[in-house]
Order: sequence, then structure tokens, then C-alpha cells
Amino acid sequence: MAFSFHVPVNAQKFEQYPTPTDANLWTEYSPQQTTFRLWSPVAEQVLVNLYDKGQGGRPKQKFPLQKGEKGLWQATVQKDLNGVYYTFQVKTGGKWLAETPGIYATAVGVNGQRAMVLDMASTNPAGWARDKGPEVKSPNDAVIWEAHVRDLTSHPSSGSSQPGKFLGLVEAGTRNSHGQATGIDHLQELGVTHIHLLPAFDHRSIDETALDKPQFNWGYDPQNYNVPEGSYSSDPYRAEVRIKEFKQMVKGFHDRGLGVILDVVYNHTGLTQGSNFNLEVPDYYYRQTADGQYSDASACGNETASERAMVRKFIIESCKFWAKEYHVDGFRFDLMAIHDLETMHQLSAELRKINPNLIIYGEGWTAGASPLPDAQKALKANTHQLAHVAAFSDDLRDAIKGSVFDDKSTGFVSGAHGTEESVRFGVAGSVPHPQVDISRVNYSKAFWAREPWQAVNYVSCHDNMTLFDKLKASRPDASPALLKKMHLLSNAIVLTGQGTPFLHAGVEMLRTKNGEHNSYNKPDAVNQINWGWKAEHQDVFTYYQQLIALRQAHPAFRMPTAAQVNQHLEFLKTRSGLVGFRLKDHAHGDTWKKILVYYNGHEHAAQITLDGTWEVAAEGKTIDLNGSRKVSGHLAVPPVSMLVLFQR
Repeated sequence: MAFSFHVPVNAQKFEQYPTPTDANLWTEYSPQQTTFRLWSPVAEQVLVNLYDKGQGGRPKQKFPLQKGEKGLWQATVQKDLNGVYYTFQVKTGGKWLAETPGIYATAVGVNGQRAMVLDMASTNPAGWARDKGPEVKSPNDAVIWEAHVRDLTSHPSSGSSQPGKFLGLVEAGTRNSHGQATGIDHLQELGVTHIHLLPAFDHRSIDETALDKPQFNWGYDPQNYNVPEGSYSSDPYRAEVRIKEFKQMVKGFHDRGLGVILDVVYNHTGLTQGSNFNLEVPDYYYRQTADGQYSDASACGNETASERAMVRKFIIESCKFWAKEYHVDGFRFDLMAIHDLETMHQLSAELRKINPNLIIYGEGWTAGASPLPDAQKALKANTHQLAHVAAFSDDLRDAIKGSVFDDKSTGFVSGAHGTEESVRFGVAGSVPHPQVDISRVNYSKAFWAREPWQAVNYVSCHDNMTLFDKLKASRPDASPALLKKMHLLSNAIVLTGQGTPFLHAGVEMLRTKNGEHNSYNKPDAVNQINWGWKAEHQDVFTYYQQLIALRQAHPAFRMPTAAQVNQHLEFLKTRSGLVGFRLKDHAHGDTWKKILVYYNGHEHAAQITLDGTWEVAAEGKTIDLNGSRKVSGHLAVPPVSMLVLFQR
């Protein structure tokens, strides 16, 4: 048995490395020649090996790269190499390291082991030059819907002819057995603006040579950052196919007015010892602890060192590549606090030059300790220091439904006491507001958003239980009817709050994973969306659809600045279990002069007294944008529900 162990690293030596941050490190193709490049200041020799196939066989040719300045290596091959596979090999300390496709690879063969030289323009679908995503004036104008590529089409009820594939996501006309829209037609019907895809770049855990065997993974184990995942394509063996189909998918969403946000995982790699980073410049791309071991803030075995010049360069250039080459509309950063603020600041500034409509957000926390000081981390608490980056609000998430770390924990909608201030904090978009007492907010000890859109408001996502499962687990005594009310109120709060709303795919039809907490490698049977739920819970779908329509029709619910929130949003004095606020003076140019919103977390009606005559827009399970009736004097807010009233 072979044992591998890691020799402690003296990270100070990395500061002596030359860092040519302006160098072009991408493989460059033309029909006349291809130029291969690599940065490795520790290399003694570098080879590029050419292959006929992405797997198997011996190299048909090997070319040495010539050493240049600042650790740069380069070789130009004077012939048309389009379609030829290749690997790099670095010799350091007298030893040849294993072959690698190179960290800047943009096309790879099956299982991502070899890169391919490719004329990228040949992968563009018809009309690609004119393709673009939706315009976004302020990120909180968006309604984001988070999904896994497989989940939407893997169940037979989806009616998809390409289950589990990129192209299946944009297949028009798919229906469940009740004749209801599924897939992209369902998304349009629901009214969301952006689909957020769980990692769709090339990840390690799926064996692309064995796709006839059941396999599932969320994909948070990066292998090749600049290439789409092969298992979601119709042919993972031909490097160009996954690229072409990913672009067709993006265009398919854009053609229907929907944006595409990529979940990106630059904070760690799936492998440590044999990772592509380590096969080019051992240890440089990773942070070390004081004793020289790999630091592990990702809880996945390693964490990247974004503050180092060539790591920062890679992360920024990789995101720019996806924005330019694939026309994506945004990025969600996994464990974003592993990255430093300066990297996120530079990255967002660069991306917005390419596309000012891009939405950028992430998890403002780490999964473990990191040597990067808190003051430098892209933590939720530091979000206000960033110009164009938002962070998830776990404050509002757990205030609404209870802690994700404790099944039995309840929240505002499920009968918990003392959650009202955290709900108000979330409704105001986590910006400073004179009527929110920060000392009574559950997690944050300071207002962390500079502008309201910087708070991504949500109650559920791929992590932890689905909303329905969490409510059921925390309130086993609740009837199905009561669970449904709690469920509707949860996202009613999200969609009438000032932050950027984020929904978990299938939440609009009471999606369940049967209580599963962490389904990252569980089978399709656990993860997939059963489109029969839509028929079963048509009333839930209709409510979500109308909720989104209410938000879209009324800009008062999505003010872009903290100044507007402070000017137009006024919280009302209410008793425990009730949160109320007024949006006044045609907030953000709204056609309604005044809007009254009440959330009742109690299982009995709550009495309110009205000043003047109002029209009812939302009551119980009904939403009517035109106003269903006029009310004045005393009114009861139905149990566990939202009430919305307005004056024109």
C-alpha cells in the first residue's frame, strides 16, 4: 500500500515568486499555429504532449516549452491543431509531475484529463453574436430560482426528451401527465427572471465514461474551472459538444427573457495533492496554516489563496471568460468569505465592464477556520465594503423558519417567539434603518448591507432541508393545511422584502426530499422534481406566481437604495407574532400611493385598525393586483398569512 503525506510548506517562499499578472496564459489557436503557455516559476522543464483522443493511447508528439521571464513557459506549434488533445507536464525538484490539462484549459475530453485545441468560434450557435441576457437595473429587480441541471428533467413526469442534460433545460413544450407546463415553460409561467444553476463546470465526482450507471452529485468538487460538465452534454467524449450545448442552453434561456447565473467554486478544488493547480506550481494556489499544512476553510481538504497575485488573476480571468465566451448573467460564489475583499472588488469591477447587468452574490461565510484575517474576508459583515456584490441573509432565513442546524427549531411562520426584529431587519434589506433594533436581530450585530439589494433574501436552497421538510420536521403537530399556510407566508416575506429574492426550485409546489439534509450525492429519486406536485399543489403554484407578479408590478417592493428604504418604508407598532409596515409616497415611482403589509405568524386572526379606506391586494391564499374589495375601520389578518392593502 502506498502512503502519501504532505510535507509542511513554508508559504513565505511564494512571496519571492515572480508574478506576471498581465501575461496571457490561455492557449491560443489559429489555423496556422497554436501557442501553449504555462506559468511555473519552480519548473525545470515543461512539456506539452499531443494526443489523438481525450483518453487512452500514447502521445503522438511532445514539444518542450521554452523558458521566458518571470516563470513563463511557451511553445508555438506551426500547424493546424484544431481538435488535437494535449496535456502539460512539469518537471520540478528533478521529478516529472503527472500530466495536467492545465488550469486555463477551455475544452477537455472525457473526465477532463486532457485539454483540446479548439476553434471556440466554431461552437457558437446561430445568432450568438446578437445573444444577450435580460437587463437588470438593480439586482433586487431579479427573482432568482436555484436549480440543479438534472433535477428539472430527470423524473419521467418532466416530459423531457433530454433528461439530465443542458439542452433538456431549454426544451419547449414539455408537459406533465396533467398537461401542465414543466421545464422552461414552467419558469416563464412562474415569472422568475433568472435561473441559478448549481455547479455546471467540469467537476470530479461523476464518471463520464459510465453514464449508463446512476450517478448524482451537486458538483462542488471542481476539476476544470473553464469547461462545462461533460455528463450534462450528449457526448462527453467530444470536447466541443459540451461547449456547444452549454451555449445553446444559455441562448435558449435568453431567447425566453431569462438570465443564467453560474454557481462557482473557486474556494477549493476537488483534489488536493494531484490537483491541476498543484501539477503546475505545487502548493502556491492554496493557503497554508502557521505550521505549513493545507488550511481547510472549505471543509473539503483545502482552500485557495485568492490574495496571492496569480490566484487572484486566475479567478478574475476565469469569471471574465464565462461572461464573454458563454454570455452568463451572473455568478454565485460558494463560501465567498474564503476569498479576500480585494479580489471580489476587482472581479466585480472587471465583470461589470463586460456586462453591467451581471448579478454577483455569494455565501458570506466559511465552513472552517482560515488564516486570512476577518478584516480581509468577503464576509457577510463586510458586504457594505463591496460595490457590486451581494450576500445571502441567513438572518432572515432562520428568522422565518428556524435554524437550519436544528430540525426542531421554529421561526416566525412556525410559532417561534422573538423573531419579529430579525424579520424587520430582512424586510429592510439589512440596511441601517432607524426602526430596526440591531441588538435584537438573531445573528448580525451590525447592519451589513450598504444598499438593500446586497441582501439575498431566502428561506431555502439546495443545502439543508427543503422548506416543506423543515416546517414539517419542526412542527410535526401541524396539519397539512397549516403547513401550507406557513410555507406560503415564508416566501411572501421574501418576495415583499427589499432584498434580492431567491427561491429554491420546486418550492412553488411544496418540493420535498423526504427530510434529507444533505443530498449532494444522493440519487435522482431524492433530488429530482416530480412535476406531478404541480397538479397536487396547484393553489401553491398560483400563489407563488401571483406573489412574483405583485413584486414585478410594484417597484415599492424593490427600492434600489438605502436612502429610499429609509424615506419610504415605515414599520408599524404591532404585538408579538405580527409584523407590519407601510410603503408610502409612491415609493420608487410606484402607481400605488401607499401600501400596507402585515405578516401574521399566529395561528389565530390578528385584529388591526385602519386609518382611512384601503383596497385589498393579498389576503389569505388570494392575491388580486386590481384590488378585490374595499375595507376600513377594523380588519382581521387571517392566521399564518400575509395581508397587503393599498391606496391608489
